[in-house]
Amino acid sequence: MKLTENVGRIDKVIRILAGAALVGAGIYTSMWWLAIIGGILLLTGLVGRCGVYYLLGINTCRTNR
Repeated sequence: MKLTENVGRIDKVIRILAGAALVGAGIYTSMWWLAIIGGILLLTGLVGRCGVYYLLGINTCRTNR
């Protein structure tokens, strides 16, 4: 199965910013579960692919590459 990009530009920016904030907050407060969630958001924002979006059939990209 080839996974195509399904996270759009605005969605990527929001995921990267929120993910970085959650990672920082999780490390600062020693809440590792929060840092892990932030890491997942950060990774999906950087890669441009989201598994939950695939399961739900959501695509926020304007065009598929």
